[in-house]
Amino acid sequence: MSAADPTRPTAPEWADPARQAAFERWLARLQPVHRLQPDSLRVASADASFRRYFRLDTEDGASRIVMDAPPAHENCAPFVRVAALMQAAGLHVPQILDWDEAGGFMLMTDLGTRTLMEVLDRDRPEANRPRFAQAIDALLAWQQASRPGELPPYDEALLRRELHLFPDWYLGRHRGVTLDAEQTATLERQFALIVARNLAAPQVHVHRDFMPRNLMVGAPEGPLGVLDFQDAVHGPITYDIASLMRDAFLSWDEEFVLDITVRYWERARKLGLLDFEDWHGDFGSFWRAVEWMGLQRHLKVAGIFARLTLRDGKPRYLADAPRFIAYIRHTASRYRELAPLLRLLDQVEGRTAVDGWAFGRV
Repeated sequence: MSAADPTRPTAPEWADPARQAAFERWLARLQPVHRLQPDSLRVASADASFRRYFRLDTEDGASRIVMDAPPAHENCAPFVRVAALMQAAGLHVPQILDWDEAGGFMLMTDLGTRTLMEVLDRDRPEANRPRFAQAIDALLAWQQASRPGELPPYDEALLRRELHLFPDWYLGRHRGVTLDAEQTATLERQFALIVARNLAAPQVHVHRDFMPRNLMVGAPEGPLGVLDFQDAVHGPITYDIASLMRDAFLSWDEEFVLDITVRYWERARKLGLLDFEDWHGDFGSFWRAVEWMGLQRHLKVAGIFARLTLRDGKPRYLADAPRFIAYIRHTASRYRELAPLLRLLDQVEGRTAVDGWAFGRV
């Protein structure tokens, strides 16, 4: 979830009177226990799912967050499980104060109103290094706490399902493109290569949407808060750093992306997280793996943003799709093995291919 402007409170609206009544009964039960002020209830944010978040005040001047997650559409159990794992790892995450599992309502502590996205200086990337260092603090703590079997695996089946969102929703539904048999076979071969490369990486706990919109800024010297973690899995260590630096809603020059990624690499290898092939001593090798992981994410998210628009009626997400197509083209143009993917993009977008590739050595 991301914060709304606290100076412009908006009362929640309910499409279902029965659900509203159930919510009000639940809140009335909690009011004396947590010293809540129900009249202060206002919208905090909504996200890409069916979840909504409200904020309300307490009698002692604090605030709390309420999650409204209709059980027919949202399963809160993963959120509860991952929150406990992250808290045990030392991350700053919401504390769950009450959970009505049957009703789909949750009361949590409030991590504040400012996201990292809101405080970043887009014109002076170097000014953001301290904030990104805080993000890396949280990421490394999470990765160090990883244990196999605690989270669902980010396995071949899941990686492939995500990749197919690109032809199904971005190309097919959004662009109206029907791939012929040769193009389909080409895309399947490219997907197989991308999946194989990414599954070869060391496996850790993966937030899966670790980006500035999901990191909250509190006290100046305090840690960043972490949100939107309910889809966490156990998978490639390269995923979350790629997500952080190749953001869904914000682009940086590659110089700054490399700068922060090198800082992450330096710390991760000292912690023994990158004892794989030549990653420990060769940043270029690690960087190539990050780019290949980012490619999988970008293909997936382009499909997700198209689906959010066409199926879920949330058109603002698709406005950022060109950013992902640019990421995809950028990576595909660097590696000879991905030349078929770049040619396919040229074919479906009517663009002229550029000859020659870089090979990702830094």
